[in-house]
Amino acid sequence: MEIKTYNHTIRYMEQNLEPIRNKIYEIRGQRVMLDIDLATAYGVETSQLKRQVRRNMERFEGDDFMFELTHDELSRCQFGTLNNKRGQNFKYLPFAFTELGVAMLSSVLRSKTAIKVNRDIMRAFVAFRRITSIPDTSERFERIENEIKRIKQDMEESLTDQND
Repeated sequence: MEIKTYNHTIRYMEQNLEPIRNKIYEIRGQRVMLDIDLATAYGVETSQLKRQVRRNMERFEGDDFMFELTHDELSRCQFGTLNNKRGQNFKYLPFAFTELGVAMLSSVLRSKTAIKVNRDIMRAFVAFRRITSIPDTSERFERIENEIKRIKQDMEESLTDQND
């Protein structure tokens, strides 16, 4: 019975975290979520989220919590949510929040919705870490593929020898 419950929990988490995982981007070598996606998830306006962050900037010091995207980064990256209804012009550059920054947001946005959403976002970041911690299997596949080719070649040579 415990196994079914565990599998059910895993499936439930995967279904609920997928929309969040799709909003996690890699920018400057860090996994981040953009202010517009976070504001949507929290059910607030992006301007309100940014205002709260600016009022509490000491909580977000350092690029390991949050950073503002540059115009160059915006022009190189294609984010569906950013291009939605805005075109290429941005009055304000988006904030990108790292996992630590998202965790800090819960102390700035104190609603029950923010707490619930934060839990799900933190779970999504952890799921990403788990996925990326799996050893690279491409090398293993390449070795297996080479072994299959070698076996196939040996079999063909054996069959050729038998036919002669």
